[in-house]
Amino acid sequence: MDSAPSDPVPAELALIKDNLHRWPQAKGGQVSLINLSENHTFRIDVPGGQVFALRLHRLRYQSRTAIGSELAWLEAITDQTEIPVPRPIPGADGEIVQEVAPDRFAALFAFERGEAPGEEGDLSALFATLGRYAATLHQHVLQWDQPEKFVRPIWDAAGILDSDGPWGDWRKAPHAEGETRDTLEALDVRLREDLRAYGTDIDHFGLVHADMRLANLLVDTGEVLLLDFDDSGYGWFLYDLAASLSFIETSPQVPALIRAWLTGFLEVRTLRPEDIRMIDAMILLRRMALLAWIGSHGETALAQQHGERFALDTATMARKYLAR
Repeated sequence: MDSAPSDPVPAELALIKDNLHRWPQAKGGQVSLINLSENHTFRIDVPGGQVFALRLHRLRYQSRTAIGSELAWLEAITDQTEIPVPRPIPGADGEIVQEVAPDRFAALFAFERGEAPGEEGDLSALFATLGRYAATLHQHVLQWDQPEKFVRPIWDAAGILDSDGPWGDWRKAPHAEGETRDTLEALDVRLREDLRAYGTDIDHFGLVHADMRLANLLVDTGEVLLLDFDDSGYGWFLYDLAASLSFIETSPQVPALIRAWLTGFLEVRTLRPEDIRMIDAMILLRRMALLAWIGSHGETALAQQHGERFALDTATMARKYLAR
């Protein structure tokens, strides 16, 4: 989840420069900020023209094991599928996760060119691609022999709706009060019931990207690169559809985008009628996750942009769901 770029503290720039020797390819490079999110991403320009992206992980946000698990999946995706994703570059010691300070970790990637797609215009073709990507990832997960000590977050009902979830407590979001709060509490109860009935069988629950939204894509000469597996974890496969709609759930395009996503998905995997019936629940579960994130990241530009209306609009969507 992103926030607006701003100047990193000088100590971080110094930390990166002091540790570039860990990757021989990046040694002596010029460091500049690309963006700030849960982690900080920097561009490394090396004499001779090579360019890299270095991701500096937030202190104590993810463990070394969890980061290594994410990067191991990226390696497997590049080796075993056709989906374009960044591949981590090992350090001189062969490790893809480098500890650059006590409990502070970093990873290096090739710099990928392209532009994130905007919300304007017809996004149907892009969403068909995202559906194919999601189904391919889910199929890969079902066949992949995960490494030992593979650790990722769990994005189930408890992980999203409980007050101590990874993204915080939705109840602390701006304007989650009064009638809006009552509606969201009712939605919380209903989602838990419906998701419990749906279950977590391996044909529809497993390792997912969990943040496949427009900001985490790069489009370059028609190819769509899938970025930012930082929130990847265990959840319902159709949560990837809901995540693709993040912050545009109230757009009039949404029904067409869902159809396009499903068309792409069904080229690779099948869905049952009960899966299709859970799409609205997944979209609302994602809204509740975003509500929690907004409540715990009020200092970010993204939270400030959406905070005024997000709880109110989520409650409006919830009333329709609860009335079914």
